[in-house]
Amino acid sequence: MSETVTKRLWVAYGPVGVVGKIQQDAEGYSVHMAGKGERLGVYPSMEIAKNALHSHLKPGSDRPEFREH
Repeated sequence: MSETVTKRLWVAYGPVGVVGKIQQDAEGYSVHMAGKGERLGVYPSMEIAKNALHSHLKPGSDRPEFREH
């Protein structure tokens, strides 16, 4: 018997382009900032992951637009 794991990906877009991504897998929602090798962390919900990504942008930045890919 084999187990199928579904992964989903959302890319975060700011005014100047891609600022990060959120990937859902069996662990939860992983947040990665653009240009960084390490993930910020794994969060239990999409909304918490979005807030974590937004909190790592420059102060005063608008919330990015998240598009599923």
